[in-house]
Amino acid sequence: MPSILLTLLAVLAAYLLGSVPFALVASRVFGLADPRSYGSKNPGATNVLRSGHKGAALLTLVGDATKGWLAVFLAAHYAPQYGLGPLTVGLVALAVFFGHLYPVFLGFKGGKGVATAAGVLLAINPWLGLATLATWLFVAFTLRYSSLAALVAAAAAPLYAILLWGNDGLVLVIGIIAMALIGKHWQNLQRLLAGSEPRIGGKRK
Repeated sequence: MPSILLTLLAVLAAYLLGSVPFALVASRVFGLADPRSYGSKNPGATNVLRSGHKGAALLTLVGDATKGWLAVFLAAHYAPQYGLGPLTVGLVALAVFFGHLYPVFLGFKGGKGVATAAGVLLAINPWLGLATLATWLFVAFTLRYSSLAALVAAAAAPLYAILLWGNDGLVLVIGIIAMALIGKHWQNLQRLLAGSEPRIGGKRK
């Protein structure tokens, strides 16, 4: 099979995997309301946590992160066997991430991609993923703003990647993911500046 076709199939599979809405899956498993019907109406772990069910939020978080990690891990593992290079891995990373942001199963209206991005980064390089995750955790647990933690971690990820590799194609991929994350949190940034952004565990009025 031609390498271009294999790459396209890998990208399509990654996009479909990224489109799986674990926020809705977890909510149905635990008998909760659709997360798009309350709070920020965002199908993500932070909004699911506003339902008061920590188990559902944890399942959402783990599911979203795992799909990002799995897609990139499989691409990195099998690409060399089929004569595919780092370009395929980078495209798969973008596909699974944007699949979460714009899922075909939810009318292209998905989550903000923080957990999925974390999974992608961990698969690309564990040290990169852990450094970015540590940044998110530090901001989240000290200031208790999930959105602010995401913004800081997104800005830091490309810098960590440059420190690890210097000029590399995957740095561009990480930069695109970071810019998309910041774009998805633009309204959160405006609320942070206005002092109206809800804290982690709080219920949006």
